[in-house]
Amino acid sequence: MLAPPELKQVHPLGKSPVITVEAPGLDKPLVLAESAAIVEYLTDHFGPHLAPKRYREGMEGKVGGESEEWVRYRFFMHYAEGSLMALMMLALVLSNIKNAPVPFFIKPITRSIAQRVEDAFLTPNFATHFAFLEDQIASSAGDFLCGPNLTGADILMVFPLEAGGQRAGMTKEKYPKLAEYVARLQSREAYARARRKIEEATGEKFHASL
Repeated sequence: MLAPPELKQVHPLGKSPVITVEAPGLDKPLVLAESAAIVEYLTDHFGPHLAPKRYREGMEGKVGGESEEWVRYRFFMHYAEGSLMALMMLALVLSNIKNAPVPFFIKPITRSIAQRVEDAFLTPNFATHFAFLEDQIASSAGDFLCGPNLTGADILMVFPLEAGGQRAGMTKEKYPKLAEYVARLQSREAYARARRKIEEATGEKFHASL
């Protein structure tokens, strides 16, 4: 489940996603890895409307003068992969351990170990994070995590929530506002266009999964 080795020819880490930028005046293409860095770069150049205004009126450049929307934006840009995605990846690893093709007499041991880690660490942590996000949606004064407007942070957050949310216990019954938030992002025309591009490129129906 790793990226193909050819990606190391693009970036030393051999990670996906990665983008290259070619422009007049550049001696060589600019190569960017890490999802948040990519989203921030694209936002700076092509989607400034996806970043909230940083300072409150009259507080420009002052410590603590940032708007609530911007503080949320900066937090969730890092939270998406720094906190939430790390838990999702651990859940994926444990799921693979549970379903690993091992001899039948070893399978109860591997399943038991994975289940203990899941029960002791993952389940309570997911409950904490989903409750936190449910509260953030409720207190954002809008339809999105940072407020009334879509931001780059929402774009980063939708994948771990739609790909791993159900696996991690994020049900509509437990977290109705969070479920509605994901559905709201998925209903946007831009999201639908992105899905169509993926399906055209792969020849397969799109399904977000870890």
